[in-house]
Amino acid sequence: MQGLVSAGYIEAIASAPGVLNVASTPEGLEAAAFAQGLFKRGGVGLFIARDESRAQAFEATVKFFEPTLETVRLPAWDTLPYDRISPTASIAAARCAALTRLSVGLEFGAPSLLVIATASGVAQRVPPFARLSGASFTANAGSVVALEKLTAYLETNGYNRASTVRAPGDFAVRGGVTDVFSPGAVEPVRFDFFGDQLESIRAFDPETQRTTKQLKTAHLGPVSEVLMDAEAVSAFRRAFVAAFGAGADPMYEAVSARIRRHGVEALLPLFYERLETVFDYAGDRLMVGLDALAESAISERYAMAVDHYEARKAAPTMRGATPFRGPPPDALYLSPDALKEALKGRAVRRFSPFEAEPGSPAISLGGRVGRTFLEDRQKPDGNVFDAAKAHIEALTKDKKRVILATWTEGSAERLAGVLADHGVGGLAKVESYAAALSRPKDRASTAVIPVERGFETEGLAVISEQDLLGDRLARPRKKRKAASLIAEAAALSPGDLIVHQDHGIGRYEGLKTLEVSGAPHDCLDLTYAGNDKLYLPVENIELVTRYGAEDAAAQLDRLGGVAWQSRKARAKQRLRDMAEELIRIAAARAAREAEEVLPPEGVWDEFCARFPYEETEDQLSAIDDVISDLGSGRPMDRLICGDVGFGKTEVAMRAAFLMAMSGRQVAVVAPTTLLCRQHFRTFSERFQGLPIRVAQLSRMVGTKEAAANRQGLADGVIEIVVGTHAILSKQVSFKDLGMLIIDEEQHFGVKHKERLKELRADVHVLTLSATPIPRTLQLSLAGIRDLSVIATPPVDRMAVRTYVAPSDPVALREAILREKYRGGQSFYVAPRISDLDDIASFLRQNVPECTFVTAHGQMAPTQLDEIMTAFYDGQYDVLVATTIVESGLDIPRANTLIIHRADMFGLAQLYQLRGRVGRSKVRAYAYLTTPPDQQLTLSAEKRLRILASLDSLGAGFTLASHDLDMRGGGNLLGEEQSGHIKEVGVELYQSMLEEAVNALKSGDEEAASEREWSPSINVGVAVLIPEDYVPDLTVRLSLYRRLAELKAPDEREAFAAEMIDRFGPLPVEADQLLQVAGLKALCRQANIAKLDSGPKGAVFTFRDTGFPEPTSLVRHVQSRPLDFKLRPDGKLVAPGEWPDPTVRLKVLKGLLETLARLAVRQAA
Repeated sequence: MQGLVSAGYIEAIASAPGVLNVASTPEGLEAAAFAQGLFKRGGVGLFIARDESRAQAFEATVKFFEPTLETVRLPAWDTLPYDRISPTASIAAARCAALTRLSVGLEFGAPSLLVIATASGVAQRVPPFARLSGASFTANAGSVVALEKLTAYLETNGYNRASTVRAPGDFAVRGGVTDVFSPGAVEPVRFDFFGDQLESIRAFDPETQRTTKQLKTAHLGPVSEVLMDAEAVSAFRRAFVAAFGAGADPMYEAVSARIRRHGVEALLPLFYERLETVFDYAGDRLMVGLDALAESAISERYAMAVDHYEARKAAPTMRGATPFRGPPPDALYLSPDALKEALKGRAVRRFSPFEAEPGSPAISLGGRVGRTFLEDRQKPDGNVFDAAKAHIEALTKDKKRVILATWTEGSAERLAGVLADHGVGGLAKVESYAAALSRPKDRASTAVIPVERGFETEGLAVISEQDLLGDRLARPRKKRKAASLIAEAAALSPGDLIVHQDHGIGRYEGLKTLEVSGAPHDCLDLTYAGNDKLYLPVENIELVTRYGAEDAAAQLDRLGGVAWQSRKARAKQRLRDMAEELIRIAAARAAREAEEVLPPEGVWDEFCARFPYEETEDQLSAIDDVISDLGSGRPMDRLICGDVGFGKTEVAMRAAFLMAMSGRQVAVVAPTTLLCRQHFRTFSERFQGLPIRVAQLSRMVGTKEAAANRQGLADGVIEIVVGTHAILSKQVSFKDLGMLIIDEEQHFGVKHKERLKELRADVHVLTLSATPIPRTLQLSLAGIRDLSVIATPPVDRMAVRTYVAPSDPVALREAILREKYRGGQSFYVAPRISDLDDIASFLRQNVPECTFVTAHGQMAPTQLDEIMTAFYDGQYDVLVATTIVESGLDIPRANTLIIHRADMFGLAQLYQLRGRVGRSKVRAYAYLTTPPDQQLTLSAEKRLRILASLDSLGAGFTLASHDLDMRGGGNLLGEEQSGHIKEVGVELYQSMLEEAVNALKSGDEEAASEREWSPSINVGVAVLIPEDYVPDLTVRLSLYRRLAELKAPDEREAFAAEMIDRFGPLPVEADQLLQVAGLKALCRQANIAKLDSGPKGAVFTFRDTGFPEPTSLVRHVQSRPLDFKLRPDGKLVAPGEWPDPTVRLKVLKGLLETLARLAVRQAA
């Protein structure tokens, strides 16, 4: 390739026998050289990267230089050797997909295949080639396949049965429809059976569950390297007894019963006669590429396995626990000798960024690391972009082609824009190296090539984003998943307390099918005081909302009693008063004016370009919201509800930048001195080199400096101040305060907030929180404050694995050592200062290998600061602390959290604590320990259960709504924090408040009661989703709830299409349910409270308020005396002969459409 690597060197890489050392190949150049050599040679290539991030970057770089080359990734398990937990399902599936692809070999005439593995991935032995290649399943549309055979295959090969298929490795069986998400597949597939005939195979979108295309064939591969077929289970039993003897062992019993227990993968060698290596799968013509330091990384993985094995063997067995039983390291991992043996006689290419030593057998590609611009970045008056422009001009003068490499599309666009402002013309984005070659040589290009450092060869110069801007940590953005934020938390399950609009608090017992007018009808079975029963038809499900917490102390209402109506009326009046006050506050804010603040051109883009991550979609929309608020000319009052570590601080920094650059001051308030110090550091680093002074006010600042900072604020020479509530003291005055940023809002008490309110007459307010207190969340949900939710996790972020278990010294020792050995740190958090000494002695006795330090809030500020700085700098392995670490501390290396006596913490506290870990790209672990000999209280158990279930990323918002459930939202204006919500239940309270606010805004008092009624419909047809059509009760109930919320006919049509897609052709009952939902919507428009219909006609009963326009109704009835009769009691009768339910539904729809048109015409 022109300007890259000479043809002679490519020939040498492709054809040299044995080992060839390739020198002077910086990262990026080796990807191009290896890919081109493989193309020339043909066959299979295996590149071994030293770690996961290198493997990712190598693959992306290969795609740029050789886009047509097929690549496959082989990752390592994300667990440590002999862990008692299994690897993440997606990683195990990706590994199996790679091995399955390798077992097939070159297919469809492809000349070559490149497998990109990590050192740890290759160090791990794999199942025999013959077993894994025989473990695939192929099905063709139109063929005969037994559904039982498919299900048995999925269970044997590690697939996970789910109610809805969303992730690789999931499968769901619903009658004759089976959904499967095979590892390595882009989309899941849906098999539609008729008996044993496989009628169709369709690919579908896992988010919408809608079909995307028809397929003729589907290939399924195993999800786990542990196959659970009869042969493997039998081999395991023999090997286990031979190695460890007979005796009770939970793992042995589980495998014998074909149950996959956590950690079964560590016993992989026992399932097969012998294990093989990745090299055995690839064949003899394999060409191996070794990344710099890859061989030592493989040796380190083996040494770690030996270390863990011996530590496990030597650890004393606790009373009642099973002794450690695991195969020796050689059985599961490649030793350095085994690696040498595996590479013997193969074509091996060792890449090194350094020059070859004189006299050593090597070829040198002549590449070198490019310029880093470090000095230009550090000069106070220097501008790195001007330096870049000069450098690009010098390179093109030297006849070199220039490519600017960025991590993401967004970065490429942004960088091109900033450089264009500085006079670099003609920049264009290219997708491949071939496209770059087609451009004029004196024109630089931008491209997505994730290299950390740029490089230069004779004819090419690659300048990386990191060279220009310092550390870049962005990763390619993955497709965003649309998340329904609170719906899942609100799913009803039997035993939940509910609130019926008309009858009050009852208990939901489940779904029941009743005969109504001779037809089956699904109803919600509700129990009230005195064991009274109420059966609510599913089409009226919207009358029921969850009460909130499963609080057994809540008093059930009596059916027909007056207590509920009076409670509801009281709550309604209070809500109306509250809504008036809230509207008054909001109106006062809206009436006030603030100076418009717009992003300054040029400088704004440069400031944004300094952000070292790729912004997520939600983050960008939150930033846009803030920019439009500031430009609106009215004071902003916005809550950014973003999960821990999801980038709320960046939104705040951009807002602060805009305000400070407009000449006004910004105050950033944080609840603790530690968080305050961290924000001060972050802000100082980001604003370096800008004409903006950042200062700090907290206990950490000396008296002299604090006085100088206060003076600076009063004089206006300090633009941004970061501090604790010390900022709120009367001593602090601002010359021109423009914005107040409140971080971790849930930690400020009411008194502090009152003082904040005084500050904020015409000040912009930005509140940040992962778990807003119920009151704040309620204000935002009710539309009184603006709300931006950041629910998209940063790319590559993994959810924290959460374990709730009685305290176990062996497991805790293992957790701390696991973190230490992977180069990380741990938090050990206790609820009380008195617990810290016990934890310290536990660590000294059980984990002597680790260094630890203790911290708590009663220490002197300077001492605390020294401890936290030392921990931040990695001087200690474990920080033993009280909840002082809860608020917003960001230590990326700390990825294990152990909570002592987790039952003593609140839900939001636990969530915040868990957010201290998992802030980088590695898997984080949280251990919530409880006393082994003590019974937990019900609410503590519920808190821990909720936290363990919220293991998805971005669950803070769901958590806040759970907390609203558990505590109540209280009065939004006064000091009480838990309150009236309990009288009517959280969801109803929320909707009543929203209605009261909207009614006052619109001035229409009647509108508020619109949601309080739902037409009762009895038309003598079956109204249900049959159990054999959708067997999962939770899914069925959520479908009923969704249907109740659909207003327009086209929404119901789309819903029907989705159901047909997901579950098969609609049964008659479900079709009638959809039609009844349509009738109900028309009844609401025509103000009809009740519709009774049978074979001989129909009776329409209007609400007490009557038909919207009686005159036009009477005129219409008189004009059609055969179709309608109006009775003296105001009911409308439509006689007819409609014995067939289908005809009856059709006629009723026509009649109701006519009535709805009359009502709407009047309303218009």
